[in-house]
Order: sequence, then C-alpha cells, then structure tokens
Amino acid sequence: MLENEKVRVRFAPSPTGFLHVGGLRTALYNYLFARKHGGVFIVRIEDTDRSRYVEGALENLVEVLKWTGLDYDEGPVKGGPFAPYIQSERLSIYQHHVETLLGSGTAYRCFCTSERLEAMRKEQEKRRLPSKYDSTCLSLNDAEIKENLEKGVPFVVRMRISDGRRIRFHDIIREEVEFLSDQLDDQVLLKSDGFQVDH
Repeated sequence: MLENEKVRVRFAPSPTGFLHVGGLRTALYNYLFARKHGGVFIVRIEDTDRSRYVEGALENLVEVLKWTGLDYDEGPVKGGPFAPYIQSERLSIYQHHVETLLGSGTAYRCFCTSERLEAMRKEQEKRRLPSKYDSTCLSLNDAEIKENLEKGVPFVVRMRISDGRRIRFHDIIREEVEFLSDQLDDQVLLKSDGFQVDH
C-alpha cells in the first residue's frame, strides 16, 4: 500500500445480466480489502455496452449487494463525491477530455471499417505479427477528416502512442516494469456510438 494514501477500491460490473457468483466474489474481495485498510468501497456501473444492456440488472445488483451485506460507500443510489457512478451519465465529462486530446494531437479519429480492421488482423496473424492497429488514419489530413465528418462516416477515437519510447514505472506487485511503446496498440478511447471504452 502507498504511504499516506487512502485505499479506494471499486467494483465495476456491467449490467448485461444478473450478478453471478464470480462477480460477487470480486465485490467481496474489494469490500474486505477496503474495510481492512480503512478505505472506501466504490460501485461504478459500466453500462457502456448498450447492445448487451439488460433491463433490471442494475436494480438486481444493488439488491444482491444489500442482501449479502456488502455495503458500498459510494455508488449508484447512494451517490458520493465523484458522482455520477453510472458511466452513461458521465459521457459529457469523457467527451470534454476526448476533445482536449484530439486538439493536442494525442488522440485521433479512426474511420476504418470493421471489415478493414478484420482483414488487417488476419494478415498480421498470417505473417505472425502482433495484432495491433496500423495507424492508417493517423496520416489523414484536416481536409480528409472534415470530409469524412461531413459525410457522417462512423469513427472511433484512438489514443496516439508514439513509437520508440521506453516506458518505465514501479508496480507494487511486479516492482520495476519496462517496455517499448512500439508494443502498444493505439487503443480506442471513444466508440462510434459515443460511449467511452473502459480498459
């Protein structure tokens, strides 16, 4: 545990069905860890996969946690200092930060179709290369981006990862960690439906 920092742990289920025993176990571990260290147990609902959303799943989750005695400190229904705790209610916050990243050049719009991405991945697999986006849309100029936007071409927003950087950090469990940025994919930050991606 880091010195002088209050433990904050979160249980972040997706309301794509009713809470199962594996999810309950994860909640229990977080709850016990928070209680042992005098910390905060947070529930945050990851409802960004709208195609799999199940009506009533959120209410079921809250009831099951209550029934099992896993009383969370911050989350849906209860609220807290970092509300809202339902991801779909935080979209304007994420959109603001995405616009900032786009403006600074640390993120970019990707207009590639799912068919192109699938063909690219199959080719990488065939050539035994790591599966990662080839950054094609990073080379689009302002006029091309504007034209795609005006035509309503669907896009995702990707994080721009610079090649050739050595990344080092200290991890509490693995201790010193080091890798090259070339190994990282330009991850999707915002999906074409406007919902952020939780990594």
